[in-house]
Amino acid sequence: MGQLLERAHARATGALRIGITGPPGSGKSTLTDRLLGAYRRDGRRVAVVATDPSSPYSGGSLLGDRVRMGSHAGDPGVFIRSMSTRGRLGGLNASAEMVAVLLDAEGYRPIIFETVGVGQSEVEVIDRTDTVVVVVAPGFGDDIQAEKAGLMEVGDVFVVNKADNPGATRAARTLENMVSMGPSHGWRPPVLLTVAKTGEGVDEVVDAIRLHNESMAESGALRSRRRARAEAEISRMIERLAAQVTEPAVARYSEAVMAGATDPWSAAEEIFNSFRTGGHRPRGQ
Repeated sequence: MGQLLERAHARATGALRIGITGPPGSGKSTLTDRLLGAYRRDGRRVAVVATDPSSPYSGGSLLGDRVRMGSHAGDPGVFIRSMSTRGRLGGLNASAEMVAVLLDAEGYRPIIFETVGVGQSEVEVIDRTDTVVVVVAPGFGDDIQAEKAGLMEVGDVFVVNKADNPGATRAARTLENMVSMGPSHGWRPPVLLTVAKTGEGVDEVVDAIRLHNESMAESGALRSRRRARAEAEISRMIERLAAQVTEPAVARYSEAVMAGATDPWSAAEEIFNSFRTGGHRPRGQ
């Protein structure tokens, strides 16, 4: 897998990554389905990395996002990869980044990340994407205050979906007020109304994503965000390597430390260096 990812990373061209996130029931999958249609009309090959919640008992998942995007199932220009959270917080599967690199190398652009229904602490999507679209539905009302410190602060584009229902205008006004009070970084997140079920307002979302990407590229913020993404992934990979160290290996080095043959810092360095030569294998192998 390591060699495959190395080759894929060398071929990847930095495809636009779009994050679709928001509370459960806001219509994220339906909006994503409509975005797929919009990009396909432009002749683009598009990929979706969707995350569904997993059972706390079996670890399995229904992967319903793929079902809700079934209208593109037979389209060779669309690739949809559904993944479960496997109990992980953050809103995305731990392997989402690696999947995105492979899709980028295969020429899919944009790549859309759809998160599991999220709350204020599940905002990892900002570490994975260039533009984050936060989707809410009418009636979220006062709950927005509870989310202010988390989910609402990562949005680059806000969408009030199901705008044909009562309360949509009020929800949009609430979001507009929050955006106006937020920090200014050269981009003011727009608040858009959509009815994803019919496609109403979807073209405006596509335009907003494009404008945000252009603004980020011109200001240098896009490069900064992608650098932060690389740093975050390096940190995650270091954590994965640490998790692969077997207890017997640690025990062997512990005996050497106790005997004065080495020290804990040198032992840790030797363990990590051994991964380069395949000296350690993950637990269970």
